[in-house]
Parts: sequence; structure tokens; C-alpha cells
Amino acid sequence: MRVLLDTNVVLDVLLDREPFVLDSARVMDQVERGAVTGLLCATTITTLAYLAGKTVGKKQAVHQMRQLLRLFEVAPVTRPVLDAALSSKTPDFEDAVLAEAAQQAGAQAIITRNLKDFSHSPVRAYTPEQWLAMGTV
Repeated sequence: MRVLLDTNVVLDVLLDREPFVLDSARVMDQVERGAVTGLLCATTITTLAYLAGKTVGKKQAVHQMRQLLRLFEVAPVTRPVLDAALSSKTPDFEDAVLAEAAQQAGAQAIITRNLKDFSHSPVRAYTPEQWLAMGTV
């Protein structure tokens, strides 16, 4: 199964954000163990690199991005992804891009803490808690 993790789920782990870190880390552990194939949207990588660079410095940020790229495949942001996102009913363009990238990369689920942002997504969204409760892996 291919799942795309939203930026907020990865940030929960990288920034140790309570009370979300435990469930988000358990989802990321599924990726690390190979129980699911994890995807990150290309825009997630750029956002994380920017934020990490501001908080831990460029060298550590590069190290963190390399670690993520070892674990996750990247859902590309291509012209078809952007065209579909522009036509999407999803009000937030960034979320529409993520949802369309997930679909075009063959993801069966999006893991996010903001379900309302993905109510019009072509790929079903779950919170980390919901995903883990389903016991799909």
C-alpha cells in the first residue's frame, strides 16, 4: 500500500510536537519497516528543508532531508498535478497540489491531521490515529 504523509505529520515527528508525535511516529515507523510505501509530496520536502534550515541550520537540515529521502518516495509536482489542483474543489491550493500529487503517484491514502482540508481529495484522507486504528498493516 502506498500512503502519502502530509507535511504536518512529518513535522509532528521532527519537532516532537505533543500530543501528536506518538501516532505520527508510529505511521512513519510503518514506512521505515516497509509495511507501507511512504510518499512525500515534493512541496513537503521543500517546506521541511526551509523550516529545518531556520531551526537547526543548513547542514543539519540537509542531513534530515537525506534521511527522509532514504525512507520515502517523492510524489512529483508536475504540470498535470498543478493543472488538476487548479481545477480542484479543494479551497487551499497547497492542499490541492498535495492531493493531486498523491493521486498521480498512486497513493491509496493521505495521512494528515487536517481532514477538512482534504474533503474534496481524490485520495481518501485519514488522521494518523484513524490510520493506525484500521490496522491495515
